[in-house]
Amino acid sequence: MSDSKIYDVPEAFARNALLDTAQFEAMYEQSITDPTSFWAEQAEKFLHWDKHWDTVLDWDFSKGHIRWFEGGQLNACYNCVDRHLETRGDQVALIWEG
Repeated sequence: MSDSKIYDVPEAFARNALLDTAQFEAMYEQSITDPTSFWAEQAEKFLHWDKHWDTVLDWDFSKGHIRWFEGGQLNACYNCVDRHLETRGDQVALIWEG
């Protein structure tokens, strides 16, 4: 037996959210009904590509075959750190504890 509980989002969190519920649901719907264009849009919007991809998504779940952004090339360090230097250069980018 499991209990299902619903917790309301605190108003302060909701005010600072990047998306409202309707926007989230629209994005989710697009990600399910048209994953190729959805992920292409996200990749264009949020990543810098050194070489643009040829194919966004190639998959065959029955064979366990999944490939994302085939032919594309990017630099993870640039996308995670370097491109933010101009606007966030004074902020800590990474804290490492080993």
